[in-house]
Amino acid sequence: MTVVTPDETPSPRCPHCKFGLIVTGDGEREFLPELFSTLTKYAGCSFQVITQIDQRGPVTEQRRLKMVGSGRVILDKDETEIGLKARGFLKGNPCHFLILIDDVEHDRRPHLTAIRDRYRKAIDTMLSVEEQLRASVHFLANMVEAYYFSHNVAVNDAMGITLLATDHNGDVETIRHPKNELKNLAKRLGRSFDEKQDGRKIISKLDVEHILSNKESCAFLRSLFVWCVKQLTKNCPIWDQGIASKYCLIEGIQAEITQRQT
Repeated sequence: MTVVTPDETPSPRCPHCKFGLIVTGDGEREFLPELFSTLTKYAGCSFQVITQIDQRGPVTEQRRLKMVGSGRVILDKDETEIGLKARGFLKGNPCHFLILIDDVEHDRRPHLTAIRDRYRKAIDTMLSVEEQLRASVHFLANMVEAYYFSHNVAVNDAMGITLLATDHNGDVETIRHPKNELKNLAKRLGRSFDEKQDGRKIISKLDVEHILSNKESCAFLRSLFVWCVKQLTKNCPIWDQGIASKYCLIEGIQAEITQRQT
Protein backbone atom coordinates (compact mmCIF):
# COMPACT_ATOMS: atom_id res chain seq x y z
CA MET A 1 0.00 0.00 0.00
CA THR A 2 1.38 3.38 -0.97
CA VAL A 3 1.01 6.29 1.40
CA VAL A 4 0.01 9.54 -0.30
CA THR A 5 2.89 12.00 -0.07
CA PRO A 6 2.32 15.67 0.81
CA ASP A 7 2.73 16.76 -2.82
CA GLU A 8 -0.07 14.40 -3.86
CA THR A 9 -2.40 15.35 -1.03
CA PRO A 10 -5.85 16.47 -2.25
CA SER A 11 -7.85 19.05 -0.36
CA PRO A 12 -9.35 17.28 2.69
CA ARG A 13 -13.12 16.94 2.54
CA CYS A 14 -13.68 16.18 6.23
CA PRO A 15 -13.36 18.74 9.02
CA HIS A 16 -12.80 15.84 11.41
CA CYS A 17 -12.33 12.10 10.83
CA LYS A 18 -13.83 9.58 13.26
CA PHE A 19 -12.44 6.06 13.41
CA GLY A 20 -14.73 3.44 14.93
CA LEU A 21 -13.05 0.35 16.37
CA ILE A 22 -14.50 -3.15 16.63
CA VAL A 23 -12.31 -5.03 19.11
CA THR A 24 -12.14 -8.58 20.46
CA GLY A 25 -10.61 -8.13 23.92
CA ASP A 26 -11.50 -6.52 27.24
CA GLY A 27 -8.19 -4.66 27.47
CA GLU A 28 -8.51 -3.36 23.93
CA ARG A 29 -12.01 -2.10 24.68
CA GLU A 30 -10.71 -0.25 27.73
CA PHE A 31 -7.72 1.56 26.32
CA LEU A 32 -6.95 0.78 22.66
CA PRO A 33 -8.09 4.23 21.40
CA GLU A 34 -5.18 5.65 23.41
CA LEU A 35 -2.77 3.78 21.13
CA PHE A 36 -3.98 5.91 18.22
CA SER A 37 -3.95 9.20 20.11
CA THR A 38 -0.50 9.86 18.65
CA LEU A 39 -2.21 10.50 15.30
CA THR A 40 -4.33 13.31 16.72
CA LYS A 41 -1.15 15.37 17.03
CA TYR A 42 -0.81 15.42 13.26
CA ALA A 43 -4.38 15.31 11.95
CA GLY A 44 -7.96 16.18 12.80
CA CYS A 45 -9.23 12.82 13.97
CA SER A 46 -10.48 10.75 16.90
CA PHE A 47 -10.80 7.04 17.72
CA GLN A 48 -13.52 5.26 19.66
CA VAL A 49 -14.56 1.66 20.35
CA ILE A 50 -18.04 1.07 18.95
CA THR A 51 -18.41 -2.57 19.98
CA GLN A 52 -16.60 -5.60 21.36
CA ILE A 53 -17.08 -9.04 19.84
CA ASP A 54 -15.81 -12.55 20.46
CA GLN A 55 -12.83 -13.69 18.42
CA ARG A 56 -13.85 -15.49 15.26
CA GLY A 57 -12.24 -18.59 13.80
CA PRO A 58 -12.38 -19.85 10.22
CA VAL A 59 -15.77 -20.93 8.93
CA THR A 60 -15.69 -24.71 8.77
CA GLU A 61 -16.69 -26.54 5.61
CA GLN A 62 -19.70 -28.02 7.39
CA ARG A 63 -20.95 -24.59 8.45
CA ARG A 64 -20.24 -23.15 5.01
CA LEU A 65 -22.32 -25.86 3.32
CA LYS A 66 -25.12 -25.27 5.82
CA MET A 67 -25.03 -21.54 5.06
CA VAL A 68 -25.13 -22.17 1.33
CA GLY A 69 -28.03 -24.57 1.78
CA SER A 70 -29.99 -21.97 3.69
CA GLY A 71 -29.21 -19.26 1.16
CA ARG A 72 -27.07 -17.26 3.58
CA VAL A 73 -23.75 -15.62 2.73
CA ILE A 74 -22.53 -14.96 6.27
CA LEU A 75 -23.41 -16.29 9.69
CA ASP A 76 -26.21 -14.60 11.61
CA LYS A 77 -23.91 -13.51 14.45
CA ASP A 78 -21.43 -12.03 11.97
CA GLU A 79 -24.21 -10.07 10.32
CA THR A 80 -25.57 -8.77 13.62
CA GLU A 81 -22.38 -8.18 15.59
CA ILE A 82 -20.04 -7.10 12.78
CA GLY A 83 -21.80 -6.19 9.54
CA LEU A 84 -24.68 -4.22 10.98
CA LYS A 85 -22.42 -2.44 13.48
CA ALA A 86 -20.10 -1.44 10.64
CA ARG A 87 -22.99 -0.22 8.49
CA GLY A 88 -24.53 1.72 11.35
CA PHE A 89 -21.28 3.57 11.94
CA LEU A 90 -20.41 4.27 8.29
CA LYS A 91 -23.76 4.78 6.56
CA GLY A 92 -24.43 8.43 5.80
CA ASN A 93 -21.16 9.49 7.47
CA PRO A 94 -18.48 10.00 4.79
CA CYS A 95 -16.00 11.16 7.45
CA HIS A 96 -16.29 7.93 9.44
CA PHE A 97 -13.82 5.05 9.06
CA LEU A 98 -14.04 1.57 10.55
CA ILE A 99 -11.31 -0.77 11.80
CA LEU A 100 -11.87 -4.30 13.09
CA ILE A 101 -8.89 -5.31 15.23
CA ASP A 102 -8.18 -8.82 16.46
CA ASP A 103 -5.17 -10.48 18.12
CA VAL A 104 -2.98 -12.81 16.08
CA GLU A 105 -1.88 -15.14 18.92
CA HIS A 106 0.52 -17.95 18.14
CA ASP A 107 -1.97 -20.82 17.70
CA ARG A 108 -4.15 -18.72 15.37
CA ARG A 109 -1.39 -17.74 12.92
CA PRO A 110 -1.94 -20.70 10.55
CA HIS A 111 -5.57 -19.64 10.15
CA LEU A 112 -5.13 -15.88 9.76
CA THR A 113 -6.06 -15.71 6.09
CA ALA A 114 -9.34 -17.52 6.71
CA ILE A 115 -10.04 -15.42 9.80
CA ARG A 116 -9.34 -12.19 7.92
CA ASP A 117 -11.58 -13.33 5.07
CA ARG A 118 -14.42 -14.08 7.48
CA TYR A 119 -14.19 -10.63 9.05
CA ARG A 120 -13.86 -8.94 5.68
CA LYS A 121 -16.83 -10.81 4.23
CA ALA A 122 -19.00 -9.92 7.22
CA ILE A 123 -18.17 -6.25 6.67
CA ASP A 124 -18.32 -6.14 2.87
CA THR A 125 -21.61 -8.05 2.64
CA MET A 126 -23.37 -5.34 4.62
CA LEU A 127 -21.70 -2.28 3.09
CA SER A 128 -21.91 -0.38 -0.17
CA VAL A 129 -18.81 -0.30 -2.38
CA GLU A 130 -17.98 3.21 -1.19
CA GLU A 131 -18.37 2.20 2.45
CA GLN A 132 -16.13 -0.84 1.95
CA LEU A 133 -13.29 1.53 1.07
CA ARG A 134 -13.65 3.13 4.51
CA ALA A 135 -13.41 -0.17 6.42
CA SER A 136 -10.46 -2.42 7.18
CA VAL A 137 -9.45 -5.52 9.15
CA HIS A 138 -6.20 -5.60 11.11
CA PHE A 139 -4.38 -7.69 13.70
CA LEU A 140 -2.17 -7.01 16.69
CA ALA A 141 0.60 -9.59 17.01
CA ASN A 142 0.50 -11.48 19.12
CA MET A 143 -1.51 -9.08 21.27
CA VAL A 144 -1.25 -5.43 22.27
CA GLU A 145 1.09 -6.32 25.17
CA ALA A 146 3.78 -7.30 22.65
CA TYR A 147 4.37 -3.64 21.81
CA TYR A 148 5.20 -2.83 25.42
CA PHE A 149 8.50 -4.65 24.84
CA SER A 150 9.47 -2.05 22.23
CA HIS A 151 9.34 0.84 24.71
CA ASN A 152 10.84 -0.22 28.03
CA VAL A 153 10.99 3.37 29.35
CA ALA A 154 7.20 3.70 29.11
CA VAL A 155 6.63 0.35 30.83
CA ASN A 156 9.05 1.04 33.67
CA ASP A 157 7.66 4.53 34.22
CA ALA A 158 4.08 3.23 34.34
CA MET A 159 4.91 0.31 36.63
CA GLY A 160 7.24 2.26 38.94
CA ILE A 161 9.86 -0.51 38.68
CA THR A 162 12.44 -1.61 36.14
CA LEU A 163 10.41 -4.37 34.60
CA LEU A 164 12.20 -4.27 31.22
CA ALA A 165 15.92 -3.54 31.23
CA THR A 166 16.01 -2.61 27.53
CA ASP A 167 13.83 -2.55 24.47
CA HIS A 168 13.36 -6.03 23.00
CA ASN A 169 16.18 -7.05 20.66
CA GLY A 170 14.22 -8.23 17.67
CA ASP A 171 10.68 -8.13 16.36
CA VAL A 172 8.24 -7.97 19.28
CA GLU A 173 5.50 -9.39 17.08
CA THR A 174 7.27 -12.75 17.31
CA ILE A 175 7.06 -12.92 21.13
CA ARG A 176 4.88 -15.97 21.70
CA HIS A 177 3.19 -15.05 24.99
CA PRO A 178 3.91 -11.36 25.76
CA LYS A 179 1.26 -11.11 28.48
CA ASN A 180 2.62 -14.16 30.30
CA GLU A 181 6.16 -12.84 29.99
CA LEU A 182 5.15 -9.58 31.61
CA LYS A 183 3.42 -11.44 34.43
CA ASN A 184 6.47 -13.64 35.01
CA LEU A 185 8.85 -10.67 35.01
CA ALA A 186 6.67 -8.82 37.50
CA LYS A 187 6.38 -11.90 39.73
CA ARG A 188 10.18 -12.17 39.98
CA LEU A 189 10.20 -8.63 41.33
CA GLY A 190 7.48 -9.36 43.87
CA ARG A 191 4.82 -7.58 41.85
CA SER A 192 1.84 -8.53 39.75
CA PHE A 193 0.89 -7.42 36.26
CA ASP A 194 -2.73 -6.55 35.55
CA GLU A 195 -3.51 -6.30 31.85
CA LYS A 196 -6.22 -3.68 32.36
CA GLN A 197 -4.98 -1.48 35.20
CA ASP A 198 -1.29 -1.60 34.30
CA GLY A 199 -2.06 -1.74 30.59
CA ARG A 200 -4.03 1.49 30.75
CA LYS A 201 -1.07 3.26 32.37
CA ILE A 202 1.43 1.83 29.92
CA ILE A 203 -0.63 2.61 26.81
CA SER A 204 -0.91 6.26 27.86
CA LYS A 205 2.90 6.48 27.86
CA LEU A 206 3.73 4.38 24.80
CA ASP A 207 5.38 6.22 21.93
CA VAL A 208 4.23 4.57 18.71
CA GLU A 209 6.76 6.58 16.71
CA HIS A 210 9.48 4.98 18.84
CA ILE A 211 7.95 1.50 18.46
CA LEU A 212 7.76 1.80 14.66
CA SER A 213 11.15 3.49 14.28
CA ASN A 214 12.65 0.07 13.52
CA LYS A 215 11.63 -0.52 9.92
CA GLU A 216 12.32 -4.27 10.25
CA SER A 217 9.84 -4.75 13.11
CA CYS A 218 6.09 -4.62 13.78
CA ALA A 219 4.67 -5.39 10.33
CA PHE A 220 1.10 -5.85 11.60
CA LEU A 221 1.07 -2.64 13.63
CA ARG A 222 2.66 -0.66 10.80
CA SER A 223 0.13 -1.86 8.21
CA LEU A 224 -2.60 -0.67 10.56
CA PHE A 225 -1.05 2.79 10.86
CA VAL A 226 -0.42 2.95 7.11
CA TRP A 227 -4.15 2.44 6.52
CA CYS A 228 -5.09 5.12 9.06
CA VAL A 229 -2.60 7.64 7.68
CA LYS A 230 -3.74 6.96 4.13
CA GLN A 231 -7.34 7.79 5.10
CA LEU A 232 -6.24 10.91 6.96
CA THR A 233 -4.02 12.13 4.13
CA LYS A 234 -6.81 11.71 1.60
CA ASN A 235 -9.72 13.00 3.64
CA CYS A 236 -8.81 15.02 6.72
CA PRO A 237 -6.98 18.15 7.83
CA ILE A 238 -3.30 17.37 8.37
CA TRP A 239 -1.49 19.48 10.94
CA ASP A 240 1.91 18.02 10.04
CA GLN A 241 2.64 17.22 6.39
CA GLY A 242 5.49 14.93 7.47
CA ILE A 243 3.08 12.45 9.03
CA ALA A 244 4.04 9.67 6.59
CA SER A 245 7.63 9.74 7.83
CA LYS A 246 6.74 9.43 11.51
CA TYR A 247 6.32 5.65 11.61
CA CYS A 248 8.60 4.38 8.80
CA LEU A 249 5.39 3.90 6.85
CA ILE A 250 7.00 4.03 3.42
CA GLU A 251 10.17 1.99 3.98
CA GLY A 252 9.10 -0.19 6.92
CA ILE A 253 7.83 -3.75 6.63
CA GLN A 254 4.09 -4.42 6.55
CA ALA A 255 2.01 -7.54 7.06
CA GLU A 256 1.14 -8.97 3.66
CA ILE A 257 -2.16 -10.29 4.98
CA THR A 258 -3.50 -6.83 5.92
CA GLN A 259 -1.59 -4.25 3.90
CA ARG A 260 -3.59 -4.39 0.68
CA GLN A 261 -6.77 -2.72 1.83
CA THR A 262 -7.92 0.43 0.07
